[in-house]
Amino acid sequence: MRFLEQSVVCAIFSTAIFPLGCPAAFAAEKTVDVVVYGGTSAAVMAAVETKRLGKSVVIVCPEKHLGGLSASGLGWTDTGNKAVIGGLAREFYQRIWSYYQTDKAWPWQARQAYGNRGQGTPAIDGAQRTMWIFEPHVAEQVFEDFVREYDIPVYRNQWLDREDGVRLEENRIAAMRTLDGSVYRGQVFIDATYEGDLLAAAGVDYHVGREANSLYGETWNGIQVGTFHHGHWFKSNISAYQVPGDPTSGLLPRISPEPPGEKGAGDHRVQAYCYRMCLTDHDPNRIPFAKPQGYDPKHYELLVRVLHAEWREVFNKFDPIPNHKTDTNNHGPFSTDNIGMNYDYPEASYEERESILEEHRVYQQGLMYFLSNDPRVPEKVRREFARWGLAKDEFVDNGGWPHQIYVREARRMVGQYVMTEHDCLDKKQTPKSIGMGSYTLDSHNVQRYVTPEGYVQNEGDIGVKVPRPYEISYDSLVPKKGQCANLIVPVCISSSHIAFGSIRMEPVFMILGHSAAAAAAISIDLEVDVQDVPYTKLQSQLASEGQVLGIDQVHRMLTKDLPGVVVDDELAERTGPWVKSSANKPYVGWGYHHDGQGAGGELKAVYRAELKPGNYTVRISFPANANRATNTPIVIRHADGESSLRLNQRSAPQADAMWVPLGEFRFGDVGVVTVQNQQADGYVVIDAVQWLPSE
Repeated sequence: MRFLEQSVVCAIFSTAIFPLGCPAAFAAEKTVDVVVYGGTSAAVMAAVETKRLGKSVVIVCPEKHLGGLSASGLGWTDTGNKAVIGGLAREFYQRIWSYYQTDKAWPWQARQAYGNRGQGTPAIDGAQRTMWIFEPHVAEQVFEDFVREYDIPVYRNQWLDREDGVRLEENRIAAMRTLDGSVYRGQVFIDATYEGDLLAAAGVDYHVGREANSLYGETWNGIQVGTFHHGHWFKSNISAYQVPGDPTSGLLPRISPEPPGEKGAGDHRVQAYCYRMCLTDHDPNRIPFAKPQGYDPKHYELLVRVLHAEWREVFNKFDPIPNHKTDTNNHGPFSTDNIGMNYDYPEASYEERESILEEHRVYQQGLMYFLSNDPRVPEKVRREFARWGLAKDEFVDNGGWPHQIYVREARRMVGQYVMTEHDCLDKKQTPKSIGMGSYTLDSHNVQRYVTPEGYVQNEGDIGVKVPRPYEISYDSLVPKKGQCANLIVPVCISSSHIAFGSIRMEPVFMILGHSAAAAAAISIDLEVDVQDVPYTKLQSQLASEGQVLGIDQVHRMLTKDLPGVVVDDELAERTGPWVKSSANKPYVGWGYHHDGQGAGGELKAVYRAELKPGNYTVRISFPANANRATNTPIVIRHADGESSLRLNQRSAPQADAMWVPLGEFRFGDVGVVTVQNQQADGYVVIDAVQWLPSE
């Protein structure tokens, strides 16, 4: 993203009508039902959904190119559990799959040579297929196809006047003005930017940086000194000083002199940004890495020391996408993430952001040139790196360089409901679901500092697996009641730093853009504030459009190929503090629960299944282990009464690798199986129960 267009603005704004008027002849004046600000994937999906629901809409965006990161290098999609991706988001990936079924899609590589990477995933209904790995220009074309097919006006290179370009009337945005004097009026506004500029200009509460763990009772949110997850830290003791071991010689470049702070404390710092480069080693389509203006090899001295310490993971995130290309992402202690250089970006002026982006571009292009050419780089690494370059047929108007930097987080609204790690880690019930996430709690490094011993270290990199897909609350998309009654925010949502680390995936942004627009349409139809949109009506609308809103839907998708009727432990009525786990296999779904060997007292899990009356064999699944109970109590309620038995969970199933039969019974229209832990002599484990119709 570039900010050079801001120079083309009105020098004088007219205040006769309201400070949103502009005498410039080229200024636009538009009134629609919904104004979408931003050119991200969420923005496009919000506009499409608005149009599908019969409302007028415009996309107003600073960008020239639509699609955000999805069309700017992030082609190796971070999906988590694909079953949660529904609605327009899934349609996007279906269109990607359709494109790659054509011969024209493979100019540089045979389709058979690429294989089935990311392809052919069955859709929700099994009727269509999806593809999750793609080239940037393909994604951009899909987004452009969407806006063309739905005849959505897109006003590009339109920069919000962040100082006084938002007119508020009685707690509502009446209109917004861009720097060229154009005015856009709407009944509902959707801020779909990565930065949250519109929400900030409207006076809505937001946060930048990491909250202290104490604020929301979290573990993974604040400063994480001493926490190492992804391998993006310095595993060897490498001196932080220009003369190794000599503090008086000064620090090497790109190491902060500031102390890192106390573990768990909050700070102003933002996780690192980078460009997701699309590289190729296919010579006919390759642009060799060039030395950028402003290149200084001294900035990579720390990398030299890392390489000489025998670190050799340089190519570990050259993820292959079609046509001999990559989605290249940060990997390791010194890589494409420009750690510590983006703290001011979220609230910076356009001019300041341009300077920050330029610094990131020079750093990253210089890194590529350095690895390809500097004699201090080990010869094997240097020779291999020199085979790569930018792809000529990507970002053709920008020399092969991505249009959009990866803004991993900027502002985050503080709205009606704040999503926290407790929502993501299944430690609480999340209200008013309008979509689901499933990716790891993921934060890239936030700072690079000096340890007390004088060594360099990175901090902030987190990767905590979520136990199951989780719901995202509608109330996290809207401001607090009384702040702004007609603004919805599907990207910079109300979330703690670490929860946003999972939510911030591009498929989720598409899901939330879709749901935001559905809510906007209901708000208009019922003439209510966005905070007062009836959830039952919104829920019904989204469900009819294929959005995945709850764990029961995910369960049905995960078990639809299993015979009979299957109820997973996630859908069982659990009483007491059952502990989630996935340490042993096999299991149904994404894990199982255990009773902590009775640590939580008497526990119970009730499985209920809707059945057609008849005879069924009841089976139960669980991962066996030597520490399990030999006498787990089970009660089966059937048409002829109740049957009780004790199950040995130490022995693995013999006839079937997954299931143990409990017996054959006659059922009416409901079957109930209850698992308890009273007087059990080991861990009681609950996974799934299956009712198989008898032949």
